[in-house]
Amino acid sequence: ELFLMSYADIEMKVVQWGEARGIVQNSDPYAQATKTQEELNELIEAIKSGDRAAMADAYGDILVTLVMGCACADLDLVECFKGAYEEIKDRKGYLGADGIFVKEV
Repeated sequence: ELFLMSYADIEMKVVQWGEARGIVQNSDPYAQATKTQEELNELIEAIKSGDRAAMADAYGDILVTLVMGCACADLDLVECFKGAYEEIKDRKGYLGADGIFVKEV
């Protein structure tokens, strides 16, 4: 039987996990941002080495640290994500071959 969990279900489980371990109560957004940076560095190394399993692990760990950071700051990550989308949704432009996004004005 295939059980599909929504993003919201997983996010709630991560928050509950963090609360059960005292992370939400005893950490802070700065500490979680530092952890996010550590995980981002691991992602960069995984990408450089072409290690897809390590990339998947790092992307997941980054999401966990973002959820924990938002929980510590009493923010909703989905609302933050929606806000970012609202800012970019109408942007016009393209990503050039040099990897730089060029905005159309």
